[in-house]
Amino acid sequence: GPFRRLLAELNAARDRPPVTCVVSDLIMGFSMDAAKELGLPYVQLWTASTISYLGYRHYRLLIDRGIAPLKDMKQLTDGYLDMPVEDVPGLRSMRLRDFPTFIRSTDPDEFMVRYAIKETERAAGATAVILNSFGDLEGEAVEAMEPLLGDGNGKPKVYTVGPLSLLAPRSTSSTISSLSLWKEQEECLQWLQGKEPASVVYVNFGSIVVMTSEQLVEFAWGLANSGQHFVWVIRPDLVRGDSAVLPPEFLTETAGRRLMASWCPQQEVLNHPAVGAFLTHSGWNSTWRACAAACPSSVGPSSATN
Repeated sequence: GPFRRLLAELNAARDRPPVTCVVSDLIMGFSMDAAKELGLPYVQLWTASTISYLGYRHYRLLIDRGIAPLKDMKQLTDGYLDMPVEDVPGLRSMRLRDFPTFIRSTDPDEFMVRYAIKETERAAGATAVILNSFGDLEGEAVEAMEPLLGDGNGKPKVYTVGPLSLLAPRSTSSTISSLSLWKEQEECLQWLQGKEPASVVYVNFGSIVVMTSEQLVEFAWGLANSGQHFVWVIRPDLVRGDSAVLPPEFLTETAGRRLMASWCPQQEVLNHPAVGAFLTHSGWNSTWRACAAACPSSVGPSSATN
């Protein structure tokens, strides 16, 4: 494939050092194949929580026990998802609803379920796996992950290096000052200046979450009725299949105490003394940044591992 050809070309060039190791996200399975073909060590990066890896990895357990797939879509609302799931290595007090949401399907060939099983199981073929986490937070899960990936020689294979967001502090002189693919609006920080400490609610549902127009309006009136100042990040594609249109009454009600933006430098906003609460979908990066800023969070999980 193209990636293998790139590696081969880089190693054939005499004017630059050769590639000696490949590090890639777990979902980029082709990079493992290319590294193995060229005899290179392959290190896999799992960017979500360690707990979520175990949740995906144990999809097969749910299938083998006959818990999944769902027999009927009514099971989404009839209490079936509250079923306790016992004896899951590394996961305690689990219910079916606590597993990543792709398993909530009636299709025995659900693509995302099969894909998650395939990619998490093939992680055992990596030279090492690095996690965006640390032992004091997810030590039990890390210990449970090791035997799933180890080769039996007693050497550690799983390494925690997180939180990654704190390893590369933002710097205006750095060419990688932000890893976001969205253009950040620095006026978010300017708007916060002069606001009372802990008086502003920051709202951001991440880079890929989508919602309905009804959900958007519901959140809007919740913010309006809070009486608080707020910064609300609304991406152009936030509303599923439509543009994000807010009621004129909402705009009138919140005039003078809101800032709407398409994206913000999130860590700096959360660190700002004026921000006292974070309304979030609870994606792993957002969770880390809120923890790093010691910012209280109100969580509205969306899907997958949230």
